[in-house]
Amino acid sequence: MSLLAVRNLVIDYAETRALDGADLDVGQGETVGLVGESGSGKSTLGSAVGRLLTRSARRTEGEVLVAGEPVFDLAPHALRKLRRKRLGFVFQDPIASLDPTMRVGAQLRLVLGRGADVGFHLGRVKLDDPRVVRSYPHQLSGGMAQRVAIAMAMATSPELLVADEPTAALDSQVREEVLNMIFSLADGAGTSILWLSHDLPAVARRCDRVAVMYGGRVVERGPAREVLGKPAHPYTAALAGSAPAAAAHGVRLEPVPGRPPVLSGPSPGCAFAPRCTFAVERCDHERPEPVRVREQQVLCHRAAELEDHLVQGHAPEVTA
Repeated sequence: MSLLAVRNLVIDYAETRALDGADLDVGQGETVGLVGESGSGKSTLGSAVGRLLTRSARRTEGEVLVAGEPVFDLAPHALRKLRRKRLGFVFQDPIASLDPTMRVGAQLRLVLGRGADVGFHLGRVKLDDPRVVRSYPHQLSGGMAQRVAIAMAMATSPELLVADEPTAALDSQVREEVLNMIFSLADGAGTSILWLSHDLPAVARRCDRVAVMYGGRVVERGPAREVLGKPAHPYTAALAGSAPAAAAHGVRLEPVPGRPPVLSGPSPGCAFAPRCTFAVERCDHERPEPVRVREQQVLCHRAAELEDHLVQGHAPEVTA
């Protein structure tokens, strides 16, 4: 049984569909990178894991199971227990994720309980200065605030850590230090990681598996080096080809053509079809079902015939 299982999850915000039947699994002790353009549904899916969605969000279909427990069906007290015992979260904006009215030490004690050794947990994230305990969040740098957030998230050794772009607001040097800290603490605690990121090379280096989101669905998932090195979905190939950090010196980047969709309901076909150079007529009106290509699971009608051509960078002749 997967530690995290997301099944056909549909989430709407008023007239906008954020998740359009998303599926995802994270195993015990596994690190999974969730990648895709802004607006693909990554943050909504990450928040749905702990039922942390805004009040305007509405689940119309599907389920989220954490260690077999149906997150959206739990009573409030059971949900609080699940979050406290099994889940940890690190968000994009470290200052905003902390309570601005409470000192750092007081916030950690809320997580750990009275009498807890706050200094030990701050020391694990290399915040040994005793002044940090007495500081308010606004008195810390972005990197220090994020380390406090990591200390709080990992203090109870959660089974699953959801890290939503945890280094987006940090400079490059601090970014690498913070990522090392997250993965080291998680490894030591046996904590699984669901890491939402735009940094494809870093995901390839650090994660066991990758899930690629587009139009509110996971369109490709599998081993990280396979998915990002030998993509089986046209969107994954286009995304990998547009990543600046992955490009060789002097190689011209090819941006993904067009714009991500804004859905108002279920996509009638493949949501990527309007931007896809390999699309055929059925892609516009027939939703693709999962197919197996090598070690990947892919939502693409032409995945089997495109298998070699996506890696080589050219397409076969389009057949009727």
